[in-house]
Amino acid sequence: MTRVALVTGAARGIGAATVLALAEQGWSVLAVDRAADDPALPYPMGTEAELTAVVREADRRADGTGRVRPYTADVRDAPALEAAVAEAEDRWGGLDAAVAAAGVIAGGVPLWEVPPEQERAVLDVDLGGVVNLARAAIPALLRRPAPRSGRFLAVASAAATRGLPMLAAYCAAKAGVAGLIRALGTELGDTGVTAGAVSPGSTDTPILAESARLYGLPGAQEFAPQQPVRRLLEPAEVAAVLAFLAGPHSSGMTGAVVPVDGGLSL
Repeated sequence: MTRVALVTGAARGIGAATVLALAEQGWSVLAVDRAADDPALPYPMGTEAELTAVVREADRRADGTGRVRPYTADVRDAPALEAAVAEAEDRWGGLDAAVAAAGVIAGGVPLWEVPPEQERAVLDVDLGGVVNLARAAIPALLRRPAPRSGRFLAVASAAATRGLPMLAAYCAAKAGVAGLIRALGTELGDTGVTAGAVSPGSTDTPILAESARLYGLPGAQEFAPQQPVRRLLEPAEVAAVLAFLAGPHSSGMTGAVVPVDGGLSL
């Protein structure tokens, strides 16, 4: 049986890399993204063209089988995510993994000076979007007949445990993701569905580029020296761990937040 996944934030970054990794491993994937700019945020979001390109490349890696499909939805819209889950179930007969990779960032000034609409966007996408996906996807994961091996996965961040100046809302949201995953691990118990997250360090994504801008740095490469590996991570390196967590060999892990951070947490 072909396993089925839903991935948010699929147009670029870690989400896009996860779609590609799962497709290469034979999964059917619904690639979900807002695919439009957010008027509250001053930098561009993923586009419909980027989402289409990711799906095309994923399909190529899956030998043109048409097992990867795009879907437009904002993770802040709970009914839209419920509809996305229903689409995956209707198209492929069920759901085996849900990956909450959608994320945004804002800040660059102390918390009390951040425009409220930017703070709300960060909290609502980076934490609220994960909660919304959990509420929509976990019942579908549990609808698979026992013995099942469903996975609910999320992208946290090294910011979940490090106090990053001028990124307070982002730190709060990612700490919330880590706490949510730990709680879900206990709630899911012996159902056969597990919860997990990765906690990336400085990864070469649009969010890191925006972080550099917020800090007044020339570019994302300025973050490389803070990691013991002395380089930025590639999205594919993080996606490889997510793909492992989505698979059967992670069955002994639940409630875990796995650092994929080039040693940043050491």
